[in-house]
Amino acid sequence: MNWTEVRDLFRTWREENVRKSQDVVNMWEFTLQPKAHKLGDERYQVLEQVCVAALDCNRMDVVDDCLLELSNQFPSSLRIHKLQAMKLEAQERYDEALDLLESIIKRDETNAAPRKRRVAILKSRGKISDAIKELTEYLKRFMIDQEAWQELCDLYLQEQEYSRAAFCIEELILHNPHNHLLHQRYAEIRYTQGGFENMELARSHYCLALKLSPNNMRALYGLFLSATNIAMSPKCTSPKKKDANKLASWALKQINDRYEEKYGKDNEITALEGLISSMQITSLAVAQTS
Repeated sequence: MNWTEVRDLFRTWREENVRKSQDVVNMWEFTLQPKAHKLGDERYQVLEQVCVAALDCNRMDVVDDCLLELSNQFPSSLRIHKLQAMKLEAQERYDEALDLLESIIKRDETNAAPRKRRVAILKSRGKISDAIKELTEYLKRFMIDQEAWQELCDLYLQEQEYSRAAFCIEELILHNPHNHLLHQRYAEIRYTQGGFENMELARSHYCLALKLSPNNMRALYGLFLSATNIAMSPKCTSPKKKDANKLASWALKQINDRYEEKYGKDNEITALEGLISSMQITSLAVAQTS
């Protein structure tokens, strides 16, 4: 590739937020850097792109070259300071990185990027409770950041705080109610919490996930398990038990049909699934009669 093709490719990757770090560093060193003077003002965007890629690849020599030129051109830029903090983070100089990020936040309280970097540093150091606190403060200012809600959910799950993790998914569902994966994950959290009420919530959201994406096998399995648990619960009334049994049977049939469609009726995997399913139905029937 000649330098113009590499330049155009870099533009495409920036616009599409593609992070092919090793390719970026290689193309910069062997093709684009000798022609960098022809890039005009775009040179600084490319330098920032290369700097981040070099951090991913632990090429500190390239990082230093990029930061030197960027710092000389924009000595007071907060974006350059953020890159310097990322370099400190890559060198595991976490305290210095946190101090630099804090100085950026004091200069511009509306800047979301350094706040996210602080959360990333705390998480990498295993300080999950501090990361949760930092991210909670961040979401008080940037409530519509869906990635932040997702990250906060993951952190709560690490701490086994399932009710708070469920709250985070509820916020995400409000932002994007037609995302079947969100309904599936919410159902999985409620299923993990256990209890009759949570099982009913799990069943409802597994159904929503399947309505939005009928090919979601994970939701089918979850629907079968949650409906089975509801039917076996002593809190379940007779009408609810009947509905739960029907739903479990339907989900089981859908699972078997998918396996037969993919592997064939005589396949050993399908036979094994059928055996496990029959055992589950037998245990369900025993629970109903007892």
